[in-house]
Amino acid sequence: MKTHSGMRTTHGIVLSLFLLTVLLSVRGAAQGKEMNKPVDKPLYERLGGVYAIATVVDDFIERLLVNDVLNANAAIREARERVPKAGLKFQVTALVCQVTGGPQKYAGRTMKESHQHLNITEKEWQAMASDFKKTLDTFKVPEKEQQELFTIIGSTKGDIVVTGTSSR
Repeated sequence: MKTHSGMRTTHGIVLSLFLLTVLLSVRGAAQGKEMNKPVDKPLYERLGGVYAIATVVDDFIERLLVNDVLNANAAIREARERVPKAGLKFQVTALVCQVTGGPQKYAGRTMKESHQHLNITEKEWQAMASDFKKTLDTFKVPEKEQQELFTIIGSTKGDIVVTGTSSR
């Protein structure tokens, strides 16, 4: 009998170890599936990389240059005379690439330094945002990526828009 009882204990341990192994395997497989879930590529890649971003920036800057609301601001007009269009497009492209996860590095001034003297109002901010939306729609940028871009841009609003102003 003792042997039988000892075998029962051994079988119990083996069965327990087997069940534990099965449970850990199932749990590991489930975690592996979670870990192997397709992770979104960086926004930079989803936008198509530097060439696609540069093309979108080019269109966007061209829209801004002819925007009547923005052109009514004398400080913006003066800045446009000092900053070459190609240089502006280059800097904005580098900035967008960097903030969306690309390898490019923006080496320009901060948003606050670049815009503080322009006295940009909420109305002008909204005009810019409207032009940006038109550009993104023109290039059929998916809604998810548009939302991510607007979140990034929105994070700079406090450094760009002069508080307490809504129109000129």
